[in-house]
Amino acid sequence: MKNKIKDVVLFNIGAVVVGLVISACMLLFMDVNPVTVFSKAFLKIITDKYTLGEVLVKATPLMFTALAFAFTYKANLFNIGAQGQFYAGATVAVTLSLSLGEALPTPLLILVVLVCSFLAGGLIGALIGLAKAKFNANEFLVSMMSTYVVDAFMDYLLRTFLRETKGEYLQTDPISQNAYLPNIIPGTRVHLGFLLAVLTAIVVWVLLYKTPLGFRIRAVGNNASAAELAGIRAKKIYVIAFLISGGLAGMAGLTEINGVQHMLLQDFNSSIGSYGIGIAILANGNPIGVIFASVLFGLLSIMGTTMGRMPGLNIPASIIDLLQGIVMLCVIVAYFLRYYMEIRREKKKLQKASVEHA
Repeated sequence: MKNKIKDVVLFNIGAVVVGLVISACMLLFMDVNPVTVFSKAFLKIITDKYTLGEVLVKATPLMFTALAFAFTYKANLFNIGAQGQFYAGATVAVTLSLSLGEALPTPLLILVVLVCSFLAGGLIGALIGLAKAKFNANEFLVSMMSTYVVDAFMDYLLRTFLRETKGEYLQTDPISQNAYLPNIIPGTRVHLGFLLAVLTAIVVWVLLYKTPLGFRIRAVGNNASAAELAGIRAKKIYVIAFLISGGLAGMAGLTEINGVQHMLLQDFNSSIGSYGIGIAILANGNPIGVIFASVLFGLLSIMGTTMGRMPGLNIPASIIDLLQGIVMLCVIVAYFLRYYMEIRREKKKLQKASVEHA
């Protein structure tokens, strides 16, 4: 167990460092000193209250999509459709906020939107879990394809019922300020959604490691056949795990609509689901680790934005995706290397045990 924890820490830290080094090398091709640029950007972030707050703003929806992937991962399932579930939650959030914005007091309105956003994402997730349970469908493919379906449906709504009043753009009207998530740090855009994300991560950890349901989910993840023999209905767990996972991704839609965007735009945050996968892998599927990994990716995003705005450097805006993409790629490679080493270690233990037994 100690070796496993050590591997996780070393490989993940190493992956982030390697990713940053590769990104730095890319800057060299633009005749930019990466050490100077990175240090200036980092100093700007930690010394400017508003910019530091943006790190937490960026981290908020990433926590939810990372938790969505991590939750099903514990059941040895793969929810690749968090992007679609995020869109489902965002669509419901903006619809309810527009229709009930002035009819309910803010606390009650936010609660209603939160529950309905969770249910919207959860419904998509539950359908994926049901397909897995009833037809043994490949949840990887089904969840991935569900994103295209939800995206197309959202696009249809933006062209028809939800289109802004003037009909000039594929977006909704702005929601009422009564539906905004309140700011929690003055002088920044950090909103209540960040605290909600952190609390949700803690609740998910408790659910997975301190409750009977969490034990069943992890048991199915370790060995579904053995869990069945122990009286655990694996198919039921598939549906429940995907329902909760989809609901978590749907909550990310609430935080973006009611906390940041205040309207629904076509194809906004189109990479939030894929980034969530990388963050969950970086955190090794641990909900508490997801908090810190999300803040790290939020920092990388804001660092890229800050570097792109530095005068006289002409660093392209794509540096943001470059930083996050390279780090994510290194994290995924590190995961497979770590998995390979664990398999080799187990094989050596079995060989040693067989020799001693002989």
